[in-house]
Amino acid sequence: MLFKFKQFEVEQSGCAMKINTDGVLLGCLAGTGQPQTILDIGTGTGVIAMMMAQRFPDAIIDAVEIDTSAAQTAQKNFKGSVFANRLNVYPVGFEEYFTTYPQSKYNVIVSNPPFYINSLEAAATKTNLAKHTDGFFFETLIKVVSTHLTSNGLCWLVLPISTAVLVKQLCLQNGLFVQQVIAIQSFAHSEPHRQIIAFGLTETEIVQQQFVIYDAPKVYSGQYQQCLRDFFTIF
Repeated sequence: MLFKFKQFEVEQSGCAMKINTDGVLLGCLAGTGQPQTILDIGTGTGVIAMMMAQRFPDAIIDAVEIDTSAAQTAQKNFKGSVFANRLNVYPVGFEEYFTTYPQSKYNVIVSNPPFYINSLEAAATKTNLAKHTDGFFFETLIKVVSTHLTSNGLCWLVLPISTAVLVKQLCLQNGLFVQQVIAIQSFAHSEPHRQIIAFGLTETEIVQQQFVIYDAPKVYSGQYQQCLRDFFTIF
């Protein structure tokens, strides 16, 4: 299935995790300023990496993906895009990647990670790999991120609320500080179902934001439309 954005196209074959709301919101909300180096952990189709490439034209974006077939799809999508010379994909997990490139540091690290911790497994193995994990995954992720951010760099994750609580605790244990929290809600009256959290090496006052997806059933909010106006052809 081919998903057409305004400036690029995304083929999704071979990827357990298709384009979804979590990913595109992370792609349009993560990062500030003019980052030069960006890492996308678990890139899947490569959509977040390409959104970041569009938003930050001076950045070099590396992407890692442990699922070989998904990495191949991401590579195809990267090569077919106008950002091809700034996008690199590595068909390995983030631990192996940093073992190979131990000196690499990034202004921005993003990830839409697997987040169903200790829950029932999905029927399909590939979907299982993409969606399910355990607490040890996040312990390892946070430890690794803490040594590969630049001094003012930030890691941005999109997470269910319960997983975000765990990750915030792990940040404190590893010398990282949450700097931004974006609460994602379906409607203005709904409880948040996701948080985008940004954390780095500097302790600052936490910036809290609210993001509402719909004004009414099947009616996107102005906030959502503004966020994705540069990407989605329907806006």
